[in-house]
Amino acid sequence: MKKIAVIGEILVEIMADRPGLGFFEPLALTGPYPSGAPAIFIDQVARLGQPCGIVSSVGHDDFGQINLSRLQADGVDVSAVSIDPARPTGSAFVRYREDGARDFIFNIEHAACGRITLTPQAEHLFQKADHLHVMGSSLSSDRLVEINLAAAETIKARGGTLSFDPNLRKEMLSRQEMRAAMQRILGMTDLFLPSGEELTLLTEAARDQDALAELLGQGVRAIVHKQGAKGAEYHDADGSVRAPAFPVEEIDPTGAGDCFGATFTTHWLRGTDPERALRLAAAAGALAVGKRGPMEGTSDGETIEAFIKHHEGDV
Repeated sequence: MKKIAVIGEILVEIMADRPGLGFFEPLALTGPYPSGAPAIFIDQVARLGQPCGIVSSVGHDDFGQINLSRLQADGVDVSAVSIDPARPTGSAFVRYREDGARDFIFNIEHAACGRITLTPQAEHLFQKADHLHVMGSSLSSDRLVEINLAAAETIKARGGTLSFDPNLRKEMLSRQEMRAAMQRILGMTDLFLPSGEELTLLTEAARDQDALAELLGQGVRAIVHKQGAKGAEYHDADGSVRAPAFPVEEIDPTGAGDCFGATFTTHWLRGTDPERALRLAAAAGALAVGKRGPMEGTSDGETIEAFIKHHEGDV
């Protein structure tokens, strides 16, 4: 099977036990939980039995070890994760508000994951990989952009493929060099996975249908437009398919999009019918929101199939 590689932050998440407005008073917390969007993505890939690896950095501390232990136990190749003796593992403190909004306090830029470099181990992983998944959260610095571009060029030159989940904020694109980098990545993208308004962020077109035509005309082979509770749509040159979201109780939405993207990308690489791949991805996302903790909701294929069977007729 094809090996998937991803680059980006590994961190721990520590969650407030009760909703509230920020961290202005002492409060009960639960954690640390293994986290980081690329780490959640690649863990879900591994849970599906797909060969995969991550390029990142953690500190020489307990937070780093719980992440490495989880990823290794689930089957992720962590040989390209470096141990930084001088910087701690990244962290995120999160508190939910009553309306579901979240307040975060991050330590990423000054943590080990803020200093990811192109090591010999990373280059070796790229030489073995058949597919690169690029995440917007992993493009927060010029150095990370350069590493992602170098990996993309290496893998594409060997006939590999690339998926891109932008997760971009409009302000990130106000920097001309960042927009140019995004356009370079989009120009190498085979599978594009935007959410909501991200569909038009990197196009000249302002309307969704025009943006789809523009992207497919530029060489993107397939587009999955994620629309949260409204479900998701798949588009390629042959047509479109839509899949609704599963109606489930939301306990913790963090990581659901990463589980969705990992499941769809894995099945896309396996040649699974797009309609079925969307349904499997939607189930993975629904399972993710039902668990407290960002990586606690990753699921194996058997669990996803059982969930779908249990919810037949719900969507």
